[in-house]
Amino acid sequence: MHDVQIQLTDQLYDEANRRAVDAGFNTIGEFVTDVLTGELTQDTEDFDYLFTPERIAHLDRVAASVKAGGKTYTTEEVRAHLAATRSDWIRKNGQ
Repeated sequence: MHDVQIQLTDQLYDEANRRAVDAGFNTIGEFVTDVLTGELTQDTEDFDYLFTPERIAHLDRVAASVKAGGKTYTTEEVRAHLAATRSDWIRKNGQ
């Protein structure tokens, strides 16, 4: 086992600390070790095949729309929409 020292910005440290506490870790070090272990032990899959010219063109159009002042959505708005869609699906499908 190796003891490694890293430097974090105050903002990153505060976020890591919050997530460590929320996840039940005793220290940020335990949390960071768990994150790295999960990241490095997962098989990495190549998703390049998903980025077809059509999809890239669509993403470029969306980015241009956002830059031009098009509608964007907050995380809360997205969550509310997904929750409503889920509730509607459950109501219709009896799940």
